Amino acid sequence: MMDNHECPCGQDKVRDEAAQWFVRLQAPAMSVDERQRFDAWLDEHPNHRDEIQLLQGIWSATDLLPRERLQALCERPAERPRRRPLLRYAVAAGLLAVAVGLGLFSGLSSSTDYSGEFATTLGERRHIALPDGSMIDLNSRSRVRVQFAHHQRRVELAEGEALFTVEHDAGRPFTVDAGNGQVTVTGTRFDVRRDADKTRVAVEQGSVKVQGRDAPRTQYVSLTPGLGTQIDAQGKVATPYAINAEALTAWRNGKLVFNNAPLSEVAQEVSRYRAKPLRVGSAAVGNLRLTSVFRVDNPEALLKALPNILPVAVRTLEDGSQEIIAR
Repeated sequence: MMDNHECPCGQDKVRDEAAQWFVRLQAPAMSVDERQRFDAWLDEHPNHRDEIQLLQGIWSATDLLPRERLQALCERPAERPRRRPLLRYAVAAGLLAVAVGLGLFSGLSSSTDYSGEFATTLGERRHIALPDGSMIDLNSRSRVRVQFAHHQRRVELAEGEALFTVEHDAGRPFTVDAGNGQVTVTGTRFDVRRDADKTRVAVEQGSVKVQGRDAPRTQYVSLTPGLGTQIDAQGKVATPYAINAEALTAWRNGKLVFNNAPLSEVAQEVSRYRAKPLRVGSAAVGNLRLTSVFRVDNPEALLKALPNILPVAVRTLEDGSQEIIAR
């Protein structure tokens, strides 16, 4: 029987593929097709995810080296490898060896301090592997700041939406600060969306504690799989309610899924993927309900389809934005 951690395609091949994907993940943007291919590759075998996490940890370790030492290492001639790896992978591996030799980095230790800031532009999605094994998937127009220390893992969701897959560590809780409240876990999978007037939390796996801003530590709402809540602008946490986690996180696969959603929410969601906002012309129009699926890279298809689904029309305003009005 093959061990669960043995990849039938060969470890060298897996490492080469992981190096190529890692370099691509550092680029400013990935297309929808690339994101889908990366997600499929990541799910093929546990070794694929392990290699990506290893590379992220190695890359983070370079911050531990003095600038002069880093420059000397990069300039040092290296033996020609039998299989030519990517430059970043080779340099990263060398940096890890030096760091270990100097006693500055002891593997991917969960106690290693780490900080980073990541953001996405209009229509971009990004997958981030953290050194503790956790993952962050950023939606369009989103920004997070990551700060790990010995006894805590803290992320600030400055704007937008992120899906967190958190590696279990009972000794270091993972906290997401979303301005008007925070989410605390030790290991789980959940989605957080921060809008101007509220923050939404939805749990896919595990459990989380949701607290409003300035709330006592003992005052929180617990969420388990299939439940969600909202935190309003004043920091009040709503009573948990049932959610469709698969639909809420469909953006990871390039889809917008609406299930009996009011047009006001549809317009707000679609605006995240357009240069100009989409609005509803009245409360009555905003209360109309829509059930459908669209692609995030083609929001115009939704605007074309709407008049065939509901009694509405779409008009373009002088500033280039568009408005849904009654027909």
